Amino acid sequence: MAQNKDETASGEGPEVLFYHLERLTLERMLPQLLERTLERGWRAVLQVGNPERLEALDAHLWTYGEGTFLAHGTRADGHPDRQPIYLTTEQENPNAATVCFLVDGAAPAAYAGSGYDRFVVIFDGRDPDALDAARLQWRRAKAEGCRASYWQQGERGRWEQKA
Repeated sequence: MAQNKDETASGEGPEVLFYHLERLTLERMLPQLLERTLERGWRAVLQVGNPERLEALDAHLWTYGEGTFLAHGTRADGHPDRQPIYLTTEQENPNAATVCFLVDGAAPAAYAGSGYDRFVVIFDGRDPDALDAARLQWRRAKAEGCRASYWQQGERGRWEQKA
């Protein structure tokens, strides 16, 4: 969701959504969220924790569904300003994205003042280290004045807002 001028003027930080994976894998959930992002006319940066994961997600986004793909690029592809979705391990925004997805423990230097309207933190609820990292990011986001929400998959597989 893009901020309006009143929100920006009030000093309110970006929206930060935390998705706690328990039933779905990142590979199943991420394309759905990225598709919705593009449908809304937004650009995205996907910041991952390491180069190996970047390579794996880069390949996955081209092949995740039969007859479908998500247009995206990495530094190796060149022309980052033309990419609707830009994958990186760095804290950068070369495609003027308004949404930043953070996976595998990737975290921004700061939420507030980052230039993004929205962050989406996706973490594996079965991994104790990932849970601890997400809790730390939650506290940082709140301390920086961000609107944070926590989403967990319910019994029927639907996402439910828990906080």
